[in-house]
Amino acid sequence: MKEKIKNFLDTDLLEQYLLGTTSKEETLQVERYIAMYPEVRKTYIELQENLEMYAKQHAIKTPDGLKDKVLNQVKSEKKSRRKFYMYAVAASFTALIFAGASFTFWNQNQSLQEENILVNNKIESLEENMRIQLEDVRNQFIVLNNPKTKKVAVKGNNKAKELKAVAYINPVKKLSYINVSKLPNLPEDQCYQMWAEVNGEMINLGIIKEASDSQKLMALPYGENAMGYITIENKGGNSSPTVENIVANIRY
Repeated sequence: MKEKIKNFLDTDLLEQYLLGTTSKEETLQVERYIAMYPEVRKTYIELQENLEMYAKQHAIKTPDGLKDKVLNQVKSEKKSRRKFYMYAVAASFTALIFAGASFTFWNQNQSLQEENILVNNKIESLEENMRIQLEDVRNQFIVLNNPKTKKVAVKGNNKAKELKAVAYINPVKKLSYINVSKLPNLPEDQCYQMWAEVNGEMINLGIIKEASDSQKLMALPYGENAMGYITIENKGGNSSPTVENIVANIRY
C-alpha cells in the first residue's frame, strides 16, 4: 500500500489537479486518493498552501493606466461617432452645397475604425503576454514541487568565484530552470550573459542579473545532455558567447 501511495505522489497529478489541468479520469483518481489516504491529503494541503504563496509572489499586474486608456479610447470613439452622426444629418440638408463633406465624414469613420482595431490588437497582445507568463509560472510551480526534479548547484570558476546558482531539471516534464542568486560585481562596461547549447545549437538567453527573489527562476531550453553557460560580455550583451570569458558551466 505504501508503495502504491509513493508511486502516486511521485507523479505530478496533485500539482496538475491544483492547476485544473487533469482529465476527468485523473480528477476522479486524485480525489479518491485524497479522500482515502491521509498522506496524500496532507501533501495536497501543503501543495495548495505553496501554490497560494507562489501565486501571490508572482502575481502579474495589469500595466498601469491600461484600463483608463481603454475607457478613454472607447469614450473618445463614442463622442467622435456622435459628432459624426450629427454632422451627417446636417449634411443631408445641404448636400448640394457641401458635396465634398461626405468624403470627409467617410474618412473620419475610417480613422475611428483603424483606432478601434489598434486598441483591440493591444488588448489581444496583452492577453497573449499574460497567458505566456501564467504558463511559465505554472511550469515553475510544477518543477519546484515535483519529486522528479533534480537540483544542481552551480559555482563560478576563477573568474567569478562568488557566483552561485541552482539549476532545476525535470526530465519527466522536460522542463529546466535556473536561479542565479549571486553574481560578482563587474565594471560598468561589462555584463553577465546566459547561453544554452541544445542539440548542437547555441541559444542566446540574454543578459542576467542577480535574482532579488530566492524563487525567481529563468527558463532554460530543455534537451538531452544540454549545456548552459554564463559568460562575461561587453555592456549590452553579445550575439555569440565569448568562450574565453565563460565563468560557469551547467550540464543538464
